[in-house]
Order: sequence, then structure tokens, then C-alpha cells
Amino acid sequence: MSSFALIQAVVIGLVVAFSTWQAFRKLLPQTSRRLLARVSAALDRPARSVVARRLGRWLQPTEAKSGGCGSGDGCSSCGGCAPAKPAADAAEQPLHFRPRQ
Repeated sequence: MSSFALIQAVVIGLVVAFSTWQAFRKLLPQTSRRLLARVSAALDRPARSVVARRLGRWLQPTEAKSGGCGSGDGCSSCGGCAPAKPAADAAEQPLHFRPRQ
């Protein structure tokens, strides 16, 4: 096997692996978050090396980092935790139907 064929096989393998991971995250988001949280928890243990613990913290899903309502963007990103805003003045507006021309 030539070096070009080896490099080509490695690049194609990486592209296929990355595509599979992205499809997995898109089609099964809860399962992928759970899997990522388990891998992160396994790496972020006191007995692990510093590099493994940093990798575990980096891989930690966002909602686990923020501790918010699960949206992953931090507190009040969905408006569920924030105090209720006063309702906008929703005056009734009549519908205007126009004939086709």
C-alpha cells in the first residue's frame, strides 16, 4: 500500500466518522447528550490524569455546565426562569379582505 493510499484511507475514514457522529447528534440528540455526559464523567474523575480531566470537562454537555433548565444557553434563555413580563397591549385588529385582481 502506497503512502498516498494510506493517507487517503485515513482522511476518508475521518470524514465518514465525523459525518456519522453529526448524524447521530442530529437524529438522536438526547441519546448523544447522555453518551457524551457518560464519557465526560468517566474522564473527569480524581484518579485520572490532568489531561484526561480537562478533556472530560471540555466534553461535558452544555446544560450540565450551566445547570439551567436544559436549554444549554444559560439562565433565562427560554424565558421560563425569568420573571413574567407584562403582556403587550394586544388591541384587536380587524381583518381586511381584498378581492383578487
